[in-house]
Amino acid sequence: MAVIAVLDDVQDATILVQRILGRKGHTVHPFTEEDDFFAHLRENHVDLAILDIKLKKMSGVDVLEEAKKITPGLRVLMLTGYPTLETAQRALQLGADEYLVKPIDKHELEEKVAQVLADEAKGPG
Repeated sequence: MAVIAVLDDVQDATILVQRILGRKGHTVHPFTEEDDFFAHLRENHVDLAILDIKLKKMSGVDVLEEAKKITPGLRVLMLTGYPTLETAQRALQLGADEYLVKPIDKHELEEKVAQVLADEAKGPG
């Protein structure tokens, strides 16, 4: 199973994701602060990051860009309650693997996480 880091400015959202994906056997580390997320990413192995677009200090897209500098092969699923085509395109250009719109749908989240992790197992290309 995968190690997943979740960053959202709303703690309840991180707990919801942790519960949903924890039941699938994944180890999920929830964060509400960008600095804590980056510190964890620098010191620990993470298979997948789930990033909210709207955060406290930075945008999720900026966090995505920084996270890819720290861990270039990191798989990333973007999460937002405010979807725009521009944000989706920018996130995908920076290397996001998937994009998910809030409110969080349990089955859609499980499906997209499984898809991204399966793509990781296949490798690049």
